[in-house]
Amino acid sequence: MAGSFQPILDRAAANKGGMAALEALLPVALPPGALRAVPDSRWLAQMTKRIFQAGFSWSVVDAKWDGFEAAFEGFEPRRVAMYGDEEVDRLLSDAGLVRNGAKLRAAVANARFLADLADENGTAAAAVFADWPDEDYVGLLDLLKRRGSRLGGNTGQYVCRFMGKPAFILSRDTVAALVREGVVDRPPASRRALAGVQAAFSAWRAETGRDLSQLGRILAASV
Repeated sequence: MAGSFQPILDRAAANKGGMAALEALLPVALPPGALRAVPDSRWLAQMTKRIFQAGFSWSVVDAKWDGFEAAFEGFEPRRVAMYGDEEVDRLLSDAGLVRNGAKLRAAVANARFLADLADENGTAAAAVFADWPDEDYVGLLDLLKRRGSRLGGNTGQYVCRFMGKPAFILSRDTVAALVREGVVDRPPASRRALAGVQAAFSAWRAETGRDLSQLGRILAASV
């Protein structure tokens, strides 16, 4: 069971030179209404960007991102979902991209995932993500892993964080803090361990009023 968050906050503030300095580092999540208004194309773009940055230079992907936007025609999911071998070959021949066939095909698969999710729920996929309860964030990560392509591990977590969805990222420092606090004894991988992490974050959220993104960043800063 998670202990009080106050000692963690105090430790993080001390590490960063005071509470004001720490607060300046904390991410700001979007409210559900603003998240619902984000086009599904931006979710597909973010998924694609994080997939390409995984295990690769983030700066290289950033530098080429305008080329990605042009090559994927703005990442409209229903358009990209229709890409076949000819379109994938076009992408593979485009020098403006990072030409990784498996990751390019993952973008097409994720376009289909988003289109299917929208159809199943009678709304934009963005609304599904926006309305997903923070107390079941690990359930959202499981959805991304099971139905998306290459969205497991930290990739799905980064997608949520950068889209403005309240999200903790199980980085090395965050996991070290969770081990220190007795929440886990190793990097969480099993459903049971992830449920324990979710329970700890939910308790800290209730205690502090802070969202998952801020709690996760404070945990990392406390190491």
